[in-house]
Amino acid sequence: MINLNGLFSLLIACMEFILIINLLVFSERNKINFLGIILVGILAVYQGLEFLMCALNLKYSFLAYLAFLDISFLPPLNLYFILKYFRRNHRLNKALFIPAIAFVVYYYLVMDKFAVVSCSVLYASYSYPLGTVYGFFYYAPVVYAIIFLSLRIKKTNDETKKNLSRVLLGGLLFVSLPVLAAFVLLAVHNGFLLGIIESVMCKFAFVYAVCLGYFTLLNKKAVYE
Repeated sequence: MINLNGLFSLLIACMEFILIINLLVFSERNKINFLGIILVGILAVYQGLEFLMCALNLKYSFLAYLAFLDISFLPPLNLYFILKYFRRNHRLNKALFIPAIAFVVYYYLVMDKFAVVSCSVLYASYSYPLGTVYGFFYYAPVVYAIIFLSLRIKKTNDETKKNLSRVLLGGLLFVSLPVLAAFVLLAVHNGFLLGIIESVMCKFAFVYAVCLGYFTLLNKKAVYE
């Protein structure tokens, strides 16, 4: 029987890598766009790793750790990207990465506790330490980014910036749908979706990758201080 596990991950990885190539060729070269392309790259790398683990049955703790290392930097970098777009260049912005770095170091020390529990065509589930604490620090920058964009859209008079911000906000809200659904299900004692939430969110994040691509192609301001 043909193993189809991880097939959807491969499809998304290919589309995201194609998107990256197009952005490198056609988008204006500036710091904001560069950050946007890196965000798409993080999503593509995760999907590639999930394909290796599920389709090729390489369910090694090291690969699972690499997958978490990769996506741990996604929320803080995304918030950093948004703050920089609005020129909120506070020197403390780089502190956003401290929790991700702390988890990466800690998880390296307990790497053997990482495990790929199961795979399917659409998702993978993992077992790893401090899942609840990790989830809090993972989702907090996403929530803050949504609130920040919502407020800035109302205040800005720049129509281009407003429209591009709406695209980013819409993408983030879409990515958040699985999390909301997972907690609703958990309230009725069904934790299945919460157990696969990292994988499912990264699938939904393909829409955000497209939003980032749209943003990057239309963001034409060349210099950001």
